[in-house]
Amino acid sequence: MELDRRKMQILSAIIEIYTKTGEPVGSKLLASVMDYAISPATIRNEMAALFEMGYLEQPHTSAGRVPSHKGYRLYINNLMQTQPLTAAEKAEIDALFNIQHPDPDQLVEDAATALAQATHCVTVSSTMTPEDVTVRRIDIIPSGPRTLVVLVIASNGVVKSKVCRVDFAVTPQVLDFFRKYVNSRFRGQSLEGVSKLYLQSVAVALGEYSRVFTPLLVCIFDLCRQIYAGRYYVEGETNLLTYQEFTPVAHDLLTFLNKRDEMLRLINEEMKDKNVSIGKEAGKSELADSSIVIARYNVGSSRSGIIGIVGPVRMDYPKLIPHIQYFADTLGRLLTEISEEEDITPETSSSSNE
Repeated sequence: MELDRRKMQILSAIIEIYTKTGEPVGSKLLASVMDYAISPATIRNEMAALFEMGYLEQPHTSAGRVPSHKGYRLYINNLMQTQPLTAAEKAEIDALFNIQHPDPDQLVEDAATALAQATHCVTVSSTMTPEDVTVRRIDIIPSGPRTLVVLVIASNGVVKSKVCRVDFAVTPQVLDFFRKYVNSRFRGQSLEGVSKLYLQSVAVALGEYSRVFTPLLVCIFDLCRQIYAGRYYVEGETNLLTYQEFTPVAHDLLTFLNKRDEMLRLINEEMKDKNVSIGKEAGKSELADSSIVIARYNVGSSRSGIIGIVGPVRMDYPKLIPHIQYFADTLGRLLTEISEEEDITPETSSSSNE
């Protein structure tokens, strides 16, 4: 059966009504919304045809219809008219990022939190480290007689720090020697190339001092691997509780969203060529009643991360898709500016941890 212009018009109207109300749509309501340009009887016939074609579903307790996942996919691919952001909406997003000298990791996390608040959905975000990212600088800062803070600053602007306890007296001469040595060995080295084998070669070259400085070298290695692995954030989990369709599945859904590896595999493989995954398309039972909308962002010329939302299938796609894309574009632009700064001081780090 052919999906003609009238059927597409009716499908679009049903989706738009259902997005707002969350209730099955009947022919009389649909006719009133369409200013009775089409009679209720004709609409019922067209709805029956759309149901037979798999674009609509009928809840057991209602005479109305709701869009199927197939119907949503047709709508997003062929029928939807996105709503460009207004100048006021862009200014509101820009204001969220109005931070001087932000830490890149904190910036991504704050963006995820802000997006969750703006969309009333759960936000997922992930940073991916391009292969060409290198160690820009390593700094060692004394914080006690036998305690040091190790900072690794990468060429993409990411700063990681960690407290390290040592078995030797911390003196300016020792610090100056070690700082110069590790920078001569690590500066310009790709994060991907900072392997255990490379670490061993750096330690061996220290000769008799290798045992003394091993804790610091291991600390540098751990920080490099952390930066290379990227970060994954889930924010706004409580927003799910505001949607009645998530009440019976909220626990399972949140458990799945916090499985970093599975979510990244879904985004990078199943969603490789699209920015929206609708319900059962993801092939995961936990996501059967959810949609994922993502936008990818670049730092410089390299694809560096994603930010997106998880919410009900009946979300407002025409509004949310451009909203998320602008969020991602703004985030990418700011991270690019950070990565291009020539001088990054240790004070930009806010991620020290024991």
